[in-house]
Amino acid sequence: MASSIGNEKSVNPVLRISQLDALELNKALEQLVWSQFTSCFHGFKPGVLAYFEPEVKAFLCLILWKFTVYSKNATVGQAILNIQYKNNLSQTEKYQPLSKHQKLWYLILTVGGRWLEERCYDLFSNRQQQSFYKMKSFISFGSGLLKLCGLLNFLVFLQKGTFATLTERILGIRSVFCKPQSVRQIGFEYMNRELLWHGFAEFLIYLLPLINVQKLKLKFSSWSLPIAGLSNSENTLAARCRECSVCGEWPTMPHTIGCPHVFCYYCIKSNYLFDMYFTCPKCGSEVHSLQPLKYKIEMTELHV
Repeated sequence: MASSIGNEKSVNPVLRISQLDALELNKALEQLVWSQFTSCFHGFKPGVLAYFEPEVKAFLCLILWKFTVYSKNATVGQAILNIQYKNNLSQTEKYQPLSKHQKLWYLILTVGGRWLEERCYDLFSNRQQQSFYKMKSFISFGSGLLKLCGLLNFLVFLQKGTFATLTERILGIRSVFCKPQSVRQIGFEYMNRELLWHGFAEFLIYLLPLINVQKLKLKFSSWSLPIAGLSNSENTLAARCRECSVCGEWPTMPHTIGCPHVFCYYCIKSNYLFDMYFTCPKCGSEVHSLQPLKYKIEMTELHV
């Protein structure tokens, strides 16, 4: 009685997300095996595997099938998630492993179908006869029809939760749990923390473009370097116009905005076009009028 209860629990249907995760893990494993295999040929002439690529991929998938579905009734992704295939064509409710015919047809439909799809273009591309052209168009039509059937099967799978792929539905193989699943305890502390930080980050991303960083920088610089008791005479202006108040370099085409400080023409013009409320970073004066400096300054005064 205990064994029968265990068998009944072992054929509980698998969650949809677990079946989809198993398929993604299988694809990731195939890509990893292929990348590791191709890395062995980095020292060879480029393109040495290009012509035989479909056959090599089929051979690697054959090896994976031998040590997974054929020997353990489960793919690598299913084994990681505690899932295995069950013969759904059997009349009993207890677990029944896949038959040899089902395993063989699984190999033909998955590995053989993929190889035929990748190789059919090369097989019929250089053929000019009408029969080969019809065969190529027939294979293309069959491939499109299979993809459409796969889409319909996926929609049915989302509704009923069984047979994630068209191959499983055709062969009558179903994913079940290897062992009874314990009750999952879900903690929402980490999720709440992540949602809070993501919301805060999105708020900052929305807020930062609205802040005039350049104006704030200039405002802080004017607060940190206060200047008082400035004279408006030409001598004082000449003494202070040896550097631009924005870039700090020798002013190019010096201009004034009505305060005792001098700016490069391009510095003050670009900042004023960017911000019509631009103020002097030294004294905080607003731009009253942009005028060229009348007092002529020579480069020799830099060393005075």
